[in-house]
Amino acid sequence: MITLNFDALAQSFLNHVSIERGLAANSVAAYRRDLSKLSEFLGQSRVEDIDSTKIAEFISDLKHAKLAAASINRIESTLRTFFKYLQLEHGFADPTLEIESSKTARRLPKALSVEDIIKLIAAALHEGQPITLRDQTMVELLYSSGARVSELIGINMGDISLVESEEGEITTLKLRGKGGKERVVPLGAFATKAIDEYKTRIRPELAAKSSKANSALFLNARGGRITRQSAWNIVLRAAESAGITQKVTPHVFRHSYATHLLDGGADIRVVQELLGHASVTTTQIYTLITIDRVRESYAMAHPRA
Repeated sequence: MITLNFDALAQSFLNHVSIERGLAANSVAAYRRDLSKLSEFLGQSRVEDIDSTKIAEFISDLKHAKLAAASINRIESTLRTFFKYLQLEHGFADPTLEIESSKTARRLPKALSVEDIIKLIAAALHEGQPITLRDQTMVELLYSSGARVSELIGINMGDISLVESEEGEITTLKLRGKGGKERVVPLGAFATKAIDEYKTRIRPELAAKSSKANSALFLNARGGRITRQSAWNIVLRAAESAGITQKVTPHVFRHSYATHLLDGGADIRVVQELLGHASVTTTQIYTLITIDRVRESYAMAHPRA
């Protein structure tokens, strides 16, 4: 077995998850940060000498540093994936097999009410500022498609299509999710109208600001593809304008999309497909929200609750 230093093995692993597994840049960056913490803790220790005791000491060190339980859980997951890779590719023993996962309370995603969603969408448009029609369209699309913010800014003009069905034409949207996986979701009348107005009234002016052709649906003031940070700022400004005090992020629209679909009677397997979840278990967390609402209504209305 060829002895490699930790940093070389870590880089080999990062190349593997980035190139061979096709993980998103954000996921690879998270792996890199977690492995850097371990590297700093290990100092001059050889990889061959890392055992379950050393891993347990590392986890204990993270807890003493007051790191959030969710962050520690993520780091533990990174270590399991990393050492499994080293076992398969380089023949190292896996020191994480005897380590128990840290327990964390399961947090339910927070969804906005339908009324608040409507207020937010309306508040994204500001009179006398034509470019905010783009902002309103982006907010509308976050809710109407359940897209992640990275998927939203990655939409291209050619990703919107018309499909014939028994009930007539349906507008569909192609989204590129984690790991480059694609899915197609239907769009309703509100989202379709918003996109059409933006493409007709605002996008041509934005596209003219750049000498290079850009296939992106959503453009910035210079004619380039809009950034993730800009999308976040658009959502934050809309929430402030709507007077919503609850913390609002682009992902809240995805949570609301899933919750409102399930509240409306959608099948969980359909919601799983629309969200692009690999496992229905991930989608099932949203059913806990609807169960809580049912329990709350029962407690308020039933005389013997």
